[in-house]
Parts: sequence; structure tokens; C-alpha cells
Amino acid sequence: MSVRVSVSEELYQKAVEIAKTQHLSVDELFASAFIEHLAAWERLQQRAARGSRENFLAVLDKVPDVEPDDFDRR
Repeated sequence: MSVRVSVSEELYQKAVEIAKTQHLSVDELFASAFIEHLAAWERLQQRAARGSRENFLAVLDKVPDVEPDDFDRR
């Protein structure tokens, strides 16, 4: 299967540089990056499935209701 993807010239040139250092084609580099991104997405979905809103709210209940220190303000 073949897929066509449009990227900016700047991104493409960065990909060319990285591909050269890794002894890969640009196509292989983009495919590898996509595979890694999909794997990260699947790990995130698995972690999210283990969580629950109730547990999240229970943790938030433990946070003190105080104003932030000056160094923590925007």
C-alpha cells in the first residue's frame, strides 16, 4: 500500500538529515515515526481504560484548597 503525505519543506529537510544519519530512506523514517506514534497512542488508551472518574475525583479531593505560592503563579 502506498500513501502520500504532504509536509512542509522545513520538516522534509529535517527528515532528510535524520534519515541520512540513521541510514534510512525518508519513507522508512516517516513510517517508523508513524508506527511509534501509533504504539504510544495504544499505550495511552490502555492506561486510560484502567482509570476511572471516581478515582480521579478521589485524588483531587486530597489536594488542599489553598492559594498557590507566589512562585507558582502565572
